[in-house]
Amino acid sequence: MRRRYSLHLYLAGAVAARAGDEMSGPALMLAGFAVAGSTVEASSLLAGVTLSAAVGGPVLGALLDRARRPGLLLAGALVMYAAGLGVILVGLGRLPFAVTIVIAVVTGLLGPALSGGWTAQLPRVVLGDHLPRANALDAMTFSVASLAGPALAGGVAEVLGAPSAVVISVALVTLALPAAWMLPARPPRARGTRRTSAISDLAAGMRVIVERPSLARATLSSVVSCVAQGMLTTCIPLLGERVLGGAGRGAVLLSCAAVSALAANAVLARFPRAVAPDTIIWASALVQAAALALATMGSPVVLIVAVLVAGIGEGPQLTALFAIRHREAPDHLRGHIFTTGASLKITGFALGAAVAGPVVTWSLPGALAIAASVAVLAAPAFFAVPSATADSSEGRAMST
Repeated sequence: MRRRYSLHLYLAGAVAARAGDEMSGPALMLAGFAVAGSTVEASSLLAGVTLSAAVGGPVLGALLDRARRPGLLLAGALVMYAAGLGVILVGLGRLPFAVTIVIAVVTGLLGPALSGGWTAQLPRVVLGDHLPRANALDAMTFSVASLAGPALAGGVAEVLGAPSAVVISVALVTLALPAAWMLPARPPRARGTRRTSAISDLAAGMRVIVERPSLARATLSSVVSCVAQGMLTTCIPLLGERVLGGAGRGAVLLSCAAVSALAANAVLARFPRAVAPDTIIWASALVQAAALALATMGSPVVLIVAVLVAGIGEGPQLTALFAIRHREAPDHLRGHIFTTGASLKITGFALGAAVAGPVVTWSLPGALAIAASVAVLAAPAFFAVPSATADSSEGRAMST
């Protein structure tokens, strides 16, 4: 008899894969700068890996939903992602930079496998009443990864050199392979069930996101919040320089946000049903807006408090978003909905970072104020989507 797949194995794999992913971006930037000596080329590598995820997410999700053994496909995606990072590293300084960027873009297509694609498998690992707590623990892996990844990238690059940081990120992604490979298989389809095309599944997944009010609300609000988060991230180096005395100290601010997000999700895991996830989505957006407004004051102590508050908003919002997706997504479209949602959030983050770039050179407080305004808009965006006119459980029954 096959031993039951444990939640501990799932979480260990998720932490390794996501820490490797979080580490890879800064590591590639440092390696690109070390080899090329150009901040433009270094940031282009990060942009190439990040932005292409918006395209790869929906397709990867549809393939995961159709796979009898989604763990095998997920493991394959991890192997190709790790291999892509390795090829980028080897190509730096040896291949034309345009070719290296193309490789980064292709590698980035597989990025959602480490976020939404992995989380979509959770209901096959943990069943019934245990899912809310497991969902909160899964969201905590993102906070652990966002705390450990950049810190590891900077530390390894400082001690062993930037290329070594990329190698460690590849090793972390590779460590997640056994956990992905052994993920539970999907139950066999009933006899006579008509198999739809991948394109039909893509369209069906998008319809579910748009037509289910609770899912549409959460998706729209979280994407708007990610725009604000992208703007804050762009401001971090300048905040470190002007407020804390050094651009490198901006990493401390990212660590503060990750720690408070981790702590907030730990509390949520202890009391998973204390607040409805739909309420957490819009309330967390307001918490993040308040944090961004505080950050405009320019005081070191107030800035650190502001970033801690931002993490308290970001962590539970991610947990609540996962809970709503698990609740609303039909099983046969779950992977598509999770990876598409991850792609939309990545796009929102990238858009926010792109918009804040020119603004922050004009005025740092102005950029933070705009970010706070965007974060505030995430709350009315949630309520802008009309609520369901019929019971959501009836809608889920009809769709399945």
